Amino acid sequence: MKPRINLYKTSPEAYEGMLALEKYLAGSGLDKKLYELIKTRASQINGCAYCLNMHTRDALKIGETAQRLFLLDSWRESGLFTEKEQAVLALTEAMTLIAKNHVPDEVYDRAAALLTEKELAAVMMAIVVINGWNRMAIATHQPLD
Repeated sequence: MKPRINLYKTSPEAYEGMLALEKYLAGSGLDKKLYELIKTRASQINGCAYCLNMHTRDALKIGETAQRLFLLDSWRESGLFTEKEQAVLALTEAMTLIAKNHVPDEVYDRAAALLTEKELAAVMMAIVVINGWNRMAIATHQPLD
């Protein structure tokens, strides 16, 4: 791929808001494995090779299984994910593909029933931030590290 702008080098202050969201998420109490599932699933949907490479590797480092990562795109059929994880993955898909069907009430309601309000807020912000990172990495042809 032809190199494109390096956003960080050109405008490091543009990253400050994204990094502030990451800092919030790190202190939010959001389960780290769940956060990696969110990041990986959104990155699969968006086709972000850079983020898929990073977050599958990060997930493995904190104890996520290769089998669950291999089957993440078929989480509904695999039987490998908890009810809470399924609700979060459904919300991740709905928010990532928001132009398609917005966020259906049944998807939101299921997540809201299984998460505390604080967890739900963290999950939603996690989905927002990974979609932002995906868009930056894809638009700039971010090479794999």
